[in-house]
Amino acid sequence: MAAFIELADIFRHHGPAFRQDRAGHLSLDQLKVMAAIEHCRTAALGGHVEGCDDCGHLRVSYNSCRNRHCPRCQGSAARDWLAEREADLLPVGYFHVVFTLPAEIADIAFQNMRDVYDLLFKAASRTMTMIAADPKHLGARIGIVSQGVV
Repeated sequence: MAAFIELADIFRHHGPAFRQDRAGHLSLDQLKVMAAIEHCRTAALGGHVEGCDDCGHLRVSYNSCRNRHCPRCQGSAARDWLAEREADLLPVGYFHVVFTLPAEIADIAFQNMRDVYDLLFKAASRTMTMIAADPKHLGARIGIVSQGVV
């Protein structure tokens, strides 16, 4: 049986070299997220001991980081969010559309994430609503749900 590898394991093993290779190119927020995931449910965040009154068995449970980017902490929250969104769906067709940036402006986007991705989302939204409104295509007013990676 293969061992289960988590993102935290990858961060703990490769994180130091990754941070060193990209020194000066990772934001403080990115470094904090990596550290939170690396320390999640380890002794670094403290913990508590649970004990069975009948058999005396003890179990140590370490505290979670509760970071919104942590897959361990947010897995159930993500599933709950998805179930809530699915309950809101109308009985109509849905399409997943992805907008990306050209590689030539990746460095600009990396240094100005909030501004560049704000522009991308505005352009994508306007493009989709304009094309959908055209009677040659759909001739309809559409709704959009978007999620960024910043």
